[in-house]
Parts: sequence; structure tokens; C-alpha cells
Amino acid sequence: MSNVEEKNPDLEKEVEKDTPIKKWLVNYVGEQFQESYEEHLKASKDSGEEPNEWDGSITVEMIVEVVSKEFPEFLMAIAEENWIRGYHQALTDVREGEKIYLEELNKRKEEDADEE
Repeated sequence: MSNVEEKNPDLEKEVEKDTPIKKWLVNYVGEQFQESYEEHLKASKDSGEEPNEWDGSITVEMIVEVVSKEFPEFLMAIAEENWIRGYHQALTDVREGEKIYLEELNKRKEEDADEE
């Protein structure tokens, strides 16, 4: 097993402005990142370092970053709900796995008893 965490490829997708809320959110996040990018360019120039490039596109990851800073309770509610659903699904899977295991075990016991 690798120590490298896998990154969700959906985080790197550029967000299309195909609904009013996406248009607003992409524009808002773009404004926030533009301010940060300008500060980054200035700091890079002052330090003589090569600045990171940004093509102006907004990804899901960038939106998550801004929303986590400005509206953390929204993301926490979603994260908690997903965690609860995942935990519930895991318990359901374990119960089903135990059921299948016990059915198979009983089937084998019956086959062994029939052979005797």
C-alpha cells in the first residue's frame, strides 16, 4: 500500500459557469484568487523567485478552499453528513457480509453432515 494519498480528480476540474450560482461563485472565487495571485507575484518579484503560473481558471478545489475559509459551517455540515452516511453504509456492508458468511458456513456444515 502506498503512503501517497490519492487526490480526487474532480477537485482539479475547471468549473463551468452554467448556472447562476456557479457564475456568481466562480466570479467570487476568481476575485479572491486574483488578489492572492497579485500578492504572490509581488512577493516573488521582491524575493527574486520564479512566480507560480495561474491561467485564471477556477477549479473545484479553489472553490472548496475559499468556502472553507469563509463559510466553514457549510462544508462541515456536508462533511458530517457524508461521514454519517459512509459509516452507516459500512455497518450495512458488515451486516450483509456476516449474513453471507453465516449462510455459506451453514451450507458447508449441511454438506458435511450429508456426506457423513
